[in-house]
Parts: sequence; structure tokens; C-alpha cells
Amino acid sequence: MRLKYVLSEVLVGLWRNVTMTIAMIITMAVSLTMLGASGLMYLQVDAMKDAYYKDIEVSIFLVAGVTEEQRTQLQTELEGDPLVREVKYESKQEAYERFKKLFADSPDLVNAVQADKLPESFRINLVNPEQYQQILDTYKDREGIDDIIDQRRLLEQIFNILGAIQNMALVSASVMAIAALLLVANTIQVAAYSKRREVAVMKLVGASNWFIQAPFVLEAVVAGLLGAIIGFGALILGKIFLLDGSLRDLTDLLTPIEWSTVLLMFPFMAGVGGLVSAITAWVTLRFYLRV
Repeated sequence: MRLKYVLSEVLVGLWRNVTMTIAMIITMAVSLTMLGASGLMYLQVDAMKDAYYKDIEVSIFLVAGVTEEQRTQLQTELEGDPLVREVKYESKQEAYERFKKLFADSPDLVNAVQADKLPESFRINLVNPEQYQQILDTYKDREGIDDIIDQRRLLEQIFNILGAIQNMALVSASVMAIAALLLVANTIQVAAYSKRREVAVMKLVGASNWFIQAPFVLEAVVAGLLGAIIGFGALILGKIFLLDGSLRDLTDLLTPIEWSTVLLMFPFMAGVGGLVSAITAWVTLRFYLRV
């Protein structure tokens, strides 16, 4: 009987302040959508780092007049280095073939470059890409070496940009979350004020604090869960029409976002929406009703 009463009061409370309830749900949906999107970005950037860092090459370019002895000695040292997982030698002709593939869309540039103008190099994969600096310090002053370039530098610039976007999304979601929490608190206050006489009567007859607070807290939880469902729907639409649609080429380049990762966001968004709404409502009632 008590459970039936609480549930009926929740429905009545949501309908009584329907405009504020709708505003609360929409605000919660927007903030949770942004939170879910930022969560997806964090997971995706981590996945990209794992995917790209393991295949990072360190390019050791040789000087134009490198001798056979210098080349052989350097290759022997690299193959015996415990930091190095794999060593590949690239001749001038192989470098030219790679250059032609990379710039196949610019035939004038390809025709302007000759194979003997490109440097020989060793392309190495490290056991741990984080140890690039040790490789640089060990080999930078060796005879026959012109320059050492780590692809990780370029990737880190991309990841720094993505990290900045992550932080912007998280800040925006936080601002929207604050707005949603204030709206939840205000809605609960209005609902409590409209039922102040009923609350007073329930206190007089000895109703427990939980029994008095439960309908208000559940109103906030329902609004938070509805906001999470709407926000998750927005993520699904974004995945279908943006990531798998107009931005498909970009996502394929960076690494696609899998459906399993998107689905993982729903329990996260629902948990955050429901829990934060419940806590906000409970704290508001503690101050407002003094129960």
C-alpha cells in the first residue's frame, strides 16, 4: 500500500509541475548527452593511443656519404638493442617508392624528386614507444646519422588537440550539469511547497522521513533517468547520422567508434543522472522541509 502511494504521488508530482518537469528533463538530457559524448571521446582517444603507439616507427636518417661499415655497424647495434623490437633498412630506391605512394596525387612533386636525393634510413619499432628519448640520446651523435625522427611527436600533437576538445566537452557538460541540478532543486522546492500542508499532516501523524521524502526523490530520479534515455538516444543518432554518415571518412582515419563503446555509455549516463538527481533532491529536502 505504501509503495503504491509513493508511486502515485510521483506521477502526480511530475504532472502537477509539468512545464518545470519537462525543462528539468531536457536540461538533464543535454548535460548527460555532452557527458556521454566526452566519455566516448576519452575512451576513443585511449583506444587510438593503444592502436597507434604500438606501430610507431622511429626513423633514423643516414647522411649522404654514409659508408658501408658505418651502416653495418649501426644496424648491428640496433638489432642488439634491448629497447628495439624490430629494425628495417630502407634504401634510397625504397624511400623513393614510398615517396611516390605518399604523393601519388601530386605528380609534379614526384617528378621533381630523384631517388638519389632521398636519404637512406633505418625504421625501428620500440618495445616501449615511451622510451624514444633513450634511443635519441644513445644514437644522435653516432657517425653516419643525420637525423632521428619519432612519429610519436606528430601523434602527440593530434592527441593534444583531441584532449583539448575532451576538456571543452567536459567543461560544457559540467556547466549544463550545474544548471540541471539547480533546476532539479528548484522543481523539488516548488513540489514540496505545493504539498506543504500534506507534509505537515504526515509529520503530525508520525510518518517517517523516508516516507515523506520518497515521492520527491523519486520524481527527481525519474526525470534524471528520462533525461539519460533521451541523451542516449541523441548519442545513437549522432553515431548513425554523423560518425557513420557525414563524418565517416574522419572516423575511419582516426579509428571508428564501436557500437559496444556507445552502448557502454547508457548505464554510465543513467547511473549519473539517477544518482545525482536523487542526491540533489534529498539534500534540497533536508534544507527545505527540515525532516
